Amino acid sequence: MNERLLTLRTVYLKLSQEEFGNKIGVTRAAVSRYENGDRKVSEPILLSICRTFHVNYYWLVNGDGDPFVDTPESVIDEIAEEYELDDIDRKMLEKYLSLSQEQRRVIKDYFRSVFT
Repeated sequence: MNERLLTLRTVYLKLSQEEFGNKIGVTRAAVSRYENGDRKVSEPILLSICRTFHVNYYWLVNGDGDPFVDTPESVIDEIAEEYELDDIDRKMLEKYLSLSQEQRRVIKDYFRSVFT
C-alpha cells in the first residue's frame, strides 16, 4: 500500500508530502513514514484520503480496481438505490447539494422551524 500511496501523491495528484498531509490532516513526516512503510496508515486516515481525493479504497488498500472512484454523481446513484429514491427525491438531493452554504442554511432553518 505504501507504494500506491506514493504513486497517488506523486504521479496522480502531483503534490508534495506537505501539501498532501495538509489536505488529510497529518504532518509531512507522517506522510513520509506512510510512504516508506515505517508506519501503518490508520483507517480514519485511509478514509480521509479516499474522501478527499476520490480514491478507490480497495485500490489503495489492496491494489484492486481503478485508482479513482467515479464522479460524485455515482455517490448520488448509490444513495438513490440504497434508499429507493425516485426521480423527484434525486433531483431534490442534487439541487440541495448544488446550493451555496448560505442557501442551505436558509433551508435548514426553515425545516428546524417546522419540525421543532
